[in-house]
Amino acid sequence: MRLKRLIARTVLALACAAGTAAYAPLAHADTYTQTRHPIVLVHGLFGFDAVGPIDYWYGIPSALRAGGAKVYVPQQSAANASEVRGEQLLSELRRLKAAYGHTKFNLIGHSHGGQTVRYVAAVAPELVASVTTVGTPHFGSPVADAIKTGTDVTGTIGFVSQVVNGFASLLSYLSGGSGLQQNSEAAMNSLTTAGAADFNRRFPAGAPTSTCGSGPSQVNGVRYYSMSGTSVITNVLDPSDGLLGLTSLAFLGKDNDGLVGRCSSRWGQVLRDDYPWNHLDEINQSFGLRGLFTPDPVAVIRAHANRLKLAGL
Repeated sequence: MRLKRLIARTVLALACAAGTAAYAPLAHADTYTQTRHPIVLVHGLFGFDAVGPIDYWYGIPSALRAGGAKVYVPQQSAANASEVRGEQLLSELRRLKAAYGHTKFNLIGHSHGGQTVRYVAAVAPELVASVTTVGTPHFGSPVADAIKTGTDVTGTIGFVSQVVNGFASLLSYLSGGSGLQQNSEAAMNSLTTAGAADFNRRFPAGAPTSTCGSGPSQVNGVRYYSMSGTSVITNVLDPSDGLLGLTSLAFLGKDNDGLVGRCSSRWGQVLRDDYPWNHLDEINQSFGLRGLFTPDPVAVIRAHANRLKLAGL
């Protein structure tokens, strides 16, 4: 009888231990990126949320979610004016608020996505906890200037726009956003030096207070951050590096990531403007190929999410 009781107690103890072990991972789940408000990743020109298994923010959404973050990756027009893309994003944020009760969002925009999120923060600051821009041409890009000059001189803007709009429409179709309007001429104008200056005049929150300087870290209750790279050819196995090498010629030797100049990328609190990345490395493209021994973009974005978490955002 005593032996039976001993066996029963042993079995019960082992069962309790197994149950405790089963629930232990939940008790110690990774909360490194668990921000108070959801993180919204906003793509740039010719961007998308995902095409098949390929994320625009390659590997970044899943890495953030693994750390406890609520992450949304909305889709805007692949090519359109900053304000149009901003209104599309604003509509999506309002939908998410109504559907899930979110009060604010942490917006992270890459390239033209930076102007997109700045627009939302300007017209609806009550919805935005923070704005982070990554490789954004806040003061325009000489690449856009060169394209505009070339099409104006040759009178080919109509033809070029039709071709590029078709490409943008294809990207949207493949990623499930076929109903979005595409206007590549409007996108180009938004990204020129003149177009960016006009946008900054109307939506100045976070603007640097000196040439190539930093801006206020907080405006209207919204935190502003920026980061970018200054390398171009970073991995010979990455086919996109060759194209960025050509576009970088427009910068006449000044620091750039292939499409955006170093000073043009600075906005709000500048976290770093000289990562050894090119424009696509900043979002871990293509397929994570980048220079050897360079910082991991996924880890950098995770660290920034932790920064937002620690700031109560």
